[in-house]
Amino acid sequence: MALGTYGITRPADMSPEDVEIIMHYTESRDVTDNYVMKNLDASTILTPYFHNSNTNGNTNELLGGLYNLRLPANEFNKTGIYTLYLRPAEIRTSILDCGVLSALPNVKGIIVDLNDVDPQFRNKFVNQGLVGYRVEYLNNDGTKIPNFYRIITSSFYCEPVTTNLTNSSQKTIRYRYVDSGSDLLFCTVSPSSAPSNKPSATPYIGQPDQDIIITNTYFNPITIDIQMSEHDIDTLAIALYGNQTKSIEDGIYTLYDPSNNIYKQYNLFEIRDEFNNLLFEVRQDRGDNIDFSKNFNSVVN
Repeated sequence: MALGTYGITRPADMSPEDVEIIMHYTESRDVTDNYVMKNLDASTILTPYFHNSNTNGNTNELLGGLYNLRLPANEFNKTGIYTLYLRPAEIRTSILDCGVLSALPNVKGIIVDLNDVDPQFRNKFVNQGLVGYRVEYLNNDGTKIPNFYRIITSSFYCEPVTTNLTNSSQKTIRYRYVDSGSDLLFCTVSPSSAPSNKPSATPYIGQPDQDIIITNTYFNPITIDIQMSEHDIDTLAIALYGNQTKSIEDGIYTLYDPSNNIYKQYNLFEIRDEFNNLLFEVRQDRGDNIDFSKNFNSVVN
């Protein structure tokens, strides 16, 4: 029997609200100390594309993996190096408790209080809304535990219940699922059970009051490097291949864009010594002092 080849990469179809964009700016690649780093609003600069009649005809279907990234002029207004880091949006909250279900004591999970969740992400904290999300843990000093995470396998509304237990070492507060009307969410994570060959090796899933970071796993983080410069290929082509004129009388040298609009003007002149020997030929940028009488059509006609 022949073995087929299967791909494992799928185009992401996340919402812009699921993306966090961090902008890093430096004047040059040699500058490492003085830099600017800030968060950009992904919902305003990242736009998804939808299918149209030229693809599958369903204009309501998101075209996965294809997004338009708009660079706002008020942010990208300097020459230099801009690095955009696109990553899954981080939901920072804390663990209210680590408990078990009253009906299934072997099922362990972390309990999150929805009142401690950023309001913009509250719509994610519903029954089965966090399945597949990643949980990362922070130390007491605020640093993240490196290379350690858990994956949420289920999430349901819950409420605490008091249980009479014969073993005093066990907690009397347990939890049970409810359909709605609760501010608590019970999340099971994987791995959370001990291996069969060593039942005492219970995996770490967190502890009460510990800060955590919950992120989606819809796409892999992406880094985009953007260099803003004064000139690009088009403007350099104007200087090399565009129309040009030089006024013999006043020495004004003019460059024109493809539409024959004045792009740049220079003063051309010579510097000589007292014996009339040529010392320098000078080209001086006129800046904003444009002589519009040197319009290309007026000159050639």
